[in-house]
Amino acid sequence: MKYKGLKDPILYDGSQIEPMWALKNFNIKGSSLISWIGPMNLENHKIIDYEDVGLEIKSDEMLHLMVEHFDCQPADLRLCYHRQRLLVTIVKDFLQEMDLNIQRNGDDLFLGQGKLSVSIATCSASSMKIHFGVNLTTVGTPGDVTTAGLKDWIEGFDNEKAHEIAEEIFKAYEMELKTIEEDISKTRVF
Repeated sequence: MKYKGLKDPILYDGSQIEPMWALKNFNIKGSSLISWIGPMNLENHKIIDYEDVGLEIKSDEMLHLMVEHFDCQPADLRLCYHRQRLLVTIVKDFLQEMDLNIQRNGDDLFLGQGKLSVSIATCSASSMKIHFGVNLTTVGTPGDVTTAGLKDWIEGFDNEKAHEIAEEIFKAYEMELKTIEEDISKTRVF
């Protein structure tokens, strides 16, 4: 897997979940995790989860993780959702190490009463895609949802720390996938 941490902000508008976004925009071939900090604003026609159509999905500042896998052909939505939950659990573990009482419900993380994250998993004919976004602030989030932001809960938390965490999350995610492959290769089957 390849990793790229973008330093310039990008608006997450849903176009990044399209297949081969990393290749088209950064010439990254193959499975990858791209991270960046930026706002999010999804218009209804870009919302993938049918249950979310009609809802406001936005934030002024988030840490975004965009994962794409090409290792399973044809792409497998069930496997993609399993990987999404693995990624969410890794993020939860990292934030708990920062003495935050993070709760997970499916693919959502909560801090106190506030929703801390958004996520979606999907597939194209050639790849599996996961977007995971963590609120850095509650500014610009929907008024009808109680939200939480890392900068509101961690004194001195800044974008540089968010970039560092993103790279550590990638390393942990990559290691989980690698050790799964190693376990497969050493297991006797019947």
